[in-house]
Amino acid sequence: MTTPHGALPPSAMLMQLIMGGCVAQCISVAADLGLADRMTKGPQASEELARACAAHAPSVYRLCRALANAGVFEEHDGKRFSLTPMGECLRTDISGSMAGMAKMFGEGWHAAAWAELLHSIRTGEPAFPKVYGEGLFEWFGTHREEAEIFNEAMTSFSSTTAEAVVAAYDFSSFTRLADIGGGHGFLLASILKANPKVQGVLIDLPQVVEGAKDLLAKNGVEQRCEIVGGDFFETVPEGCDAYLMKHIIHDWGDAACTRLLRHCAQGLTPGGRVLVLEQVVPPRGVPSMAKIVDIEMLVMTHGGYERTEAEFAELFRHAGLRLATVVPTASPVALLEAVRA
Repeated sequence: MTTPHGALPPSAMLMQLIMGGCVAQCISVAADLGLADRMTKGPQASEELARACAAHAPSVYRLCRALANAGVFEEHDGKRFSLTPMGECLRTDISGSMAGMAKMFGEGWHAAAWAELLHSIRTGEPAFPKVYGEGLFEWFGTHREEAEIFNEAMTSFSSTTAEAVVAAYDFSSFTRLADIGGGHGFLLASILKANPKVQGVLIDLPQVVEGAKDLLAKNGVEQRCEIVGGDFFETVPEGCDAYLMKHIIHDWGDAACTRLLRHCAQGLTPGGRVLVLEQVVPPRGVPSMAKIVDIEMLVMTHGGYERTEAEFAELFRHAGLRLATVVPTASPVALLEAVRA
């Protein structure tokens, strides 16, 4: 097999993939140190960056150099570094920040579960309970700091998709929109801001929605949003003409999702819609981040997985719903719209 001029040989390309976890950890540490926020005014000397975040200067230089090699930073004379367009996404003061997600993927509890991937592949069981003795969301109930990091990561990811979702779908016809498992409410707040006649209902576990009030107030929609703390597998508020779920269905197996979707189908007002925001696994041979996120679901959740369009349609059918349309967005997620069958 010949290698095109300038291309890496297959062994070197594989080595880059093998080292991908090291790059991810470097990005996570940079997010923890807030390096991107310290580069907003242009190139900064690594020694100054180290001083600002109380870290070891030579090591900060080596970290920044490694991230420049990965295209996150750009290195200049005098051991100075600036942000690339990719590095800009680590800033915490921008819409679409990925800082929260970067921090979560560097957390020790997350890495410990992934270290047991072989267990999941051999058994089909999630690795997280093997390591921690209980499921991810049960564990979060007694580990509030880690749960907050997770919620920050979900808000971080929501900020990368919310604008695309609002632009792709017309929410203006709804009167009462419920966001199930909506975390701190970033996506719901974005929808309500763009649609001033819509009333919102934010539903998640009590300890999760505690963090929603400030975010809703910051976006000026707190007066139009009811906050409900509870278990959405047991019940959802009735009388909504739309139930929205972003990255909820992929966390659970078919039985749990069917139960949740049935609650939504029963709670809908006539002509209402169930809106599911998820990545849709494309056909064989089509690259997609969903095929990697699917392994995250295997490791971390009870039966969760990324679904194809046909698998979504079948899931809706079992819940008394019919997949009406799939709306692409300018983000990794699509909006799947379902109606009562």
